This record gives sequence, structure tokens and C-alpha cells, in this order.
Amino acid sequence: MDDAWEPPLPPGYNDASRAFIQAFMARGSLTFKEGQRVLAAIKSADDDSDEPPNPDSITIAEFQNFIRSAREAVEPLDFDIRNTRDQVRVGGERVWAFVNAHSDPATQMSTSRSPEEVAYIKRLLDAMFETYNTPRMEVMAVDEGQALRVSRPSRQRESNVHENGDGEEQDVAAAATTDRGLKHSEVLSLLSSLVAEGWLIKSLDGFYSLTPRSLMELRSWLVETYNDPDADAEWQQIKFCEACKEIVTHGQRCNDPACMVRLHDICEEAFWRTRPEKKCLRCSTAWEGTHFVGERAVTSRSGFQRARGGRRRQREAQEAVEEDEDEE
Repeated sequence: MDDAWEPPLPPGYNDASRAFIQAFMARGSLTFKEGQRVLAAIKSADDDSDEPPNPDSITIAEFQNFIRSAREAVEPLDFDIRNTRDQVRVGGERVWAFVNAHSDPATQMSTSRSPEEVAYIKRLLDAMFETYNTPRMEVMAVDEGQALRVSRPSRQRESNVHENGDGEEQDVAAAATTDRGLKHSEVLSLLSSLVAEGWLIKSLDGFYSLTPRSLMELRSWLVETYNDPDADAEWQQIKFCEACKEIVTHGQRCNDPACMVRLHDICEEAFWRTRPEKKCLRCSTAWEGTHFVGERAVTSRSGFQRARGGRRRQREAQEAVEEDEDEE
């Protein structure tokens, strides 16, 4: 391999393009408003005038041109720039993310996290997309108590991997034997760090869930890890919006627990506007809009709303999940 190889650069690529990529990589994700401030700062560095550029003067077309140039520049290096709408915050602001094109949690975190922290993050994802994501209650989020509950590896899970694993799974098993987990204080510090870095979002009700950046970065890995490709007609852990085809971790679901139709809140109004009646497209069940995906599967319950204080609400959230498991 030629050590002098350099990736081809798109036409018009210059110092401003390079500065934009560096700022983008440092942040991990950008909204248009954030991109305006970044580009205004870059222009200010190149401008000798006393009056710095107004961020509002940066148009969406100019911002997208920088995005397009940056994407062309990083694609040969197995990076990509993807975009999606924020499905949690009101208004569904569009978010662009700088992502590793071949990403999994270990790849993302290995350079900045200890092996124990990487193993914990995998357990946290398992909790979100397996433990607290069932046909009757698709929470795909955890509160603080649930996050602390997976601070150490499950002995039963380690035993199952040892008995059934081969190849890569044996490597996981070997790692598990040396993984002593994290202290609760270390878990809380790690969660705060993941929120600050834009991997997790913490809601007002205290639930942690994946950000748009994480969903874009881990999309393929989430599907490959948690979905069964041989069970097309059955319920799957990772589901997609019927309107925009992106992963749904916050939105609405069909009233029929066995049906796979889901909609983001930010997509549902336009989706139903073009249809003569509000019925599920696959099973024709009336769509009531009161069956939720995400933390509202718990927080919309009367018991949670009556509970006051963090500990009581955590207890109610856990009881809701346990009640769901008993029903299954």
C-alpha cells in the first residue's frame, strides 16, 4: 500500500472546507442553527472586516454545500455524513451527524473508553432494546435505576455465552470473564459523559435514550444485533416509521401488539392527512394515537403520573415492566 496515498478532494475544497470538517468532527452532530454559527465563525477568521458575519446570513443552501463537500471528502476514508429529524424534541429539527460508515459500539468507544465501559454500554443497549422493549411495551429507554441495574454483567448471560458461544461469541465470553463491571458512581459519571458528548439524551422524566446521532451511527448494527432476518412477519425489536422509514424509538404504534406499523409523532400528521381514514395500513385496526413507543409507554400510565419524586417514579417504571413480563 502506498503510504503517500491521499483521498481525492472534491472541486472547490479549501481551508474553509477543512475547518468545517474539523469543527463537525469535534461536535459529532450539527443542526442548521449550529451549522450557521460554525460557518459564521469560519468566515470571520477569513474576513478582515471589523463586523463579524451574522450567523443568520448563512443560508440553508450554503450550509448544504459545505455538507456535500465534506461528505465527498470523507467518504473514501469510510466516514459518512447522514441526516435525520429529531424524533423527540418538538418540531423535529433536522440533525446532520458525522459517522463511521462501519460502526458498532466497540468501534466508536474503544479509543475513548475503558474495556469495562465499552462492555457496560453494550449491556445498556441490551437493556434498551431487549429488556425494556417487548411486544406490549416498547420503551427503548431506561431510567437511572434501570441503568444502574446493569452495572455488572449478568452471571446467567455469561453462562449462556460460555455454553453456546463459538468464534466471535467465545471472544465475548472471554472478555466477560475479565469484566467486573462498574461501580454505581462510575455508571452515573459515564451516563453524564455520554449525554454531554451527544450519544444519549436524558428526558425531563429521567429516562435515557439514544440521540439522533447514535441512531444514525448505529442503525445497521442495531438491526443486525436485535432483529431476526428470518422472522419478517413477526414482531421485531427495531422498527421503522411507516412514513419516513427511519428507526422509531419515540412515537406511536398500532393498537394491535402483533402489528409492526409505527409512526413518529413528527410524521403522523402529514401521514394521515393524505389518507381517507385513520386505520392501520396493514391490519385495518383503528388508529387511536394513544399507544406509544418510547418512554411514554411508561410515563403515560396513570400510576407513573400519580407518583411523585424520582424514586417513586423509578419504582413505578420498574413495576410497569414487570407487569408487562407477567402478562407475556
